[in-house]
Amino acid sequence: MTDLIQLASQPTVWAALATLIVMEVVLGVDNLIFISILTNKLPTDRQARARRIGIGLALVLRLGLLGTVAFIVHLTEPVFSVLGQDFSWRDLILIGGGLFLLWKATKEIHHSVDPEPETEESGGTLGFGAAIGQILLLDLVFSIDSIITAVGMTEHVPVMMVAVVVAVIVMLVAAEPLSAFIARNPTVVMLALGFLIMIGMTLIADGFGAHVPKGYIYTAMAFSAGVEGLNMLARRRRRGAKGRGQGQGHGQGHGHDRGQAPAGQAGRA
Repeated sequence: MTDLIQLASQPTVWAALATLIVMEVVLGVDNLIFISILTNKLPTDRQARARRIGIGLALVLRLGLLGTVAFIVHLTEPVFSVLGQDFSWRDLILIGGGLFLLWKATKEIHHSVDPEPETEESGGTLGFGAAIGQILLLDLVFSIDSIITAVGMTEHVPVMMVAVVVAVIVMLVAAEPLSAFIARNPTVVMLALGFLIMIGMTLIADGFGAHVPKGYIYTAMAFSAGVEGLNMLARRRRRGAKGRGQGQGHGQGHGHDRGQAPAGQAGRA
């Protein structure tokens, strides 16, 4: 308890906590996009439950990995080399997770553009257990990346735990609005799948030792999301203008009919 009080009295610890919370929230965006896309394929009455379980598993995995920080640090040590390139367990996990993301995102894009009706055999529907299994797999990949990032930013485990808990709470709060937004806007689904492909390629590159700064990735994602936001605004305004034009046309037609009625009556008189 005394150690925690001493930590709380240090301004540098609070600065590290704030920075780490921001980093953990940003890193959690990838995880949240995947969970939202995957759970939206489930029956409506199971979507919210699957999202809560998926995010809960992310919290359990992150806190569990924080309890084995020494083991996590050793994951970065080389275990074998191929053509002069060293590979650690972390590299293998990132490569495997990146390949899974590429496969999953490509499969979802194929289902989105396939003109044939989706069936259970073709992968159009997803079982609850299969969804949780896929979420758990990606939770593991993103959790290891998240904890290694946290270990590199601070040496205090309580600070890491607080940052992880806050980040997961933000994910839990944002999950429902994000999933509903994606479900209402089909074009956003394609954009999000493109993000997953980019994230998958980044994980694979990182696994092979070609580190891509996260700032570049999230700047590209923010720019693409901004462009899509402008497209959505333009489509909404075009629909509004079209609706107003049709309403005015109907109003003028009714007014013309009302104007002719008295004249006809006068002629008959």
